[in-house]
Amino acid sequence: MAAIPAEAPAPGLPPPPPMEQPRRRRRPCVLFSFAAARDRFLRHRFFSAGLRPFSVRLPSPAGTSTVVHLWAPPRPARRPVLLLHGFGASATWQWAPYLRSLLAAGLDPIVPDLLFFGASSSTLPERSETFQARTVKAAMDGMGVRRFAVVGVSYGGFVGYRMAAMYPEAVERVVLVSSGVCLEEQDLAAGLFPVADVGEAAELLVPRRPAEVRRLVKLTFVRPPPVMPSYFLKDYINVMGSDHIQEKTELLYSLINERKLSDLPKIRQPTLIIWGEQDQVFPMELAHRLERHLGDNSRLVVVKNAGHAANIEKSKEVCKIIVDYFQEPADSSVSMGGRTSDGGKSVLNYSLRSEMIYIF
Repeated sequence: MAAIPAEAPAPGLPPPPPMEQPRRRRRPCVLFSFAAARDRFLRHRFFSAGLRPFSVRLPSPAGTSTVVHLWAPPRPARRPVLLLHGFGASATWQWAPYLRSLLAAGLDPIVPDLLFFGASSSTLPERSETFQARTVKAAMDGMGVRRFAVVGVSYGGFVGYRMAAMYPEAVERVVLVSSGVCLEEQDLAAGLFPVADVGEAAELLVPRRPAEVRRLVKLTFVRPPPVMPSYFLKDYINVMGSDHIQEKTELLYSLINERKLSDLPKIRQPTLIIWGEQDQVFPMELAHRLERHLGDNSRLVVVKNAGHAANIEKSKEVCKIIVDYFQEPADSSVSMGGRTSDGGKSVLNYSLRSEMIYIF
């Protein structure tokens, strides 16, 4: 197993219904692609923050290949924090606003693309979050990082939670942002979510048409853009969302099918739970369910005027919550209250009994 610069050459679940895999379309010749330009801009932010791209090729059975692309400091990490993205574009699109604040706090972000996102891929047939967790842990080992904290957003939280359960000797603390790890498959039929089954969830989270992107944005943001022209949405889908559609759909089926809370292990690491109060994708019930599941080892922070995409919509507030949490002594990272701010106003609405903070 070796880490090399990214520029070097590099049972029992029912399968999802077969999808017609679209042929790789030749991208239309356009004078300017806003999605491609933004992608270049975000990569530049990673470079300017001092991170560099690497690819970690993992040992695989003969005839198979697994490669994890990640961004990391070129020097040995001081206090490594693993940042795991959710469904959507690659990791750079979701974590760029957090880099400088984390670095200024003495934390070293390590930011992988999960398998089938960005430049990470595998020819193996596994699709579970357990497989993702094993793969990311192997990549961290390949980078020489043995102990670290984990921050996971949405789907990345599922992977981070599984890593904490599987590798308690490696994962020191956990932050879960808008991550419904306590969901059960029966919740869909019960009407807890805006979708009724796994197939509809796949259509929502792996959009292939502008109308599907609009629906996703409206569900994940409290204040979505008032106008979303089809040209820009098609450009985004073509540049960032046209790869590994079948594999991403299979990830969702593996994640949700036959999922039960009784099967979810209880992690022992101190865990911070961050949730948008108006989350429509993973409603607040799942935040409280997770807090009950973890008990005294967890703290719940509720961000007001934010939805599922709280990490984007309220990036400054969420980043400050994360940094403040990691600045606390390890033995008080759950039991102590914390200060938060919004627009320069200090707010403290924290109960030691309920272990919940509201951010206004």
